[in-house]
Amino acid sequence: MNEPERIADQMLRSQQGSAWHGPALGELLTDVDAARALRRPLPAVHNIWELVLHVTAWQVAAGGALDGAAMPNMSESEDWPATGPGGEPEWKSAKARLERASEKLISAIRAFPEKRLGDQVPGREYSFYFLLHGITQHNLYHAGQIALLKK
Repeated sequence: MNEPERIADQMLRSQQGSAWHGPALGELLTDVDAARALRRPLPAVHNIWELVLHVTAWQVAAGGALDGAAMPNMSESEDWPATGPGGEPEWKSAKARLERASEKLISAIRAFPEKRLGDQVPGREYSFYFLLHGITQHNLYHAGQIALLKK
C-alpha cells in the first residue's frame, strides 16, 4: 500500500466503519431519522443534520482541491448550510450526498500521486498530506459530536 492508499483507508474507516476508536460517521447515522437529526438539545449547539451538511461541504471542498481547484474560503452559510424543510426525504438526500462525497473523495485520494502529497493545496498554506489527514480527523471530531447528540 502506498501513502495515498493508507490515507484513503483511514478516511474510509472514519466514514464507513472498522475504525479503531468506535463507530464511524456513517454507522452513527444509520438509525437517525429526520426528527432526531433536527433535534437541538441546546440553543447554541449544532444538530446532527447541520453536522452532516458541514462535513459534506468540507469533503466536497477537499475533493475539489485534489482535482486542482483552490480550497474555498467558505462563508458561514457554505460552511454550515441550512437544513431546509426537514422532512424524511430531505434527510435521506442529505445522508446520500454525504455518502457520495465520501466515496468520491476516497477514490480521489487513492488516485492521488504520492509524490504530490507534500505539495501546497491551492488557496492554502499547507500540504495535501495535512489536508487529507485533517479531513479524516474532521470526520472523527464530528462523529463524536453526533454520538453525544444521539445520547
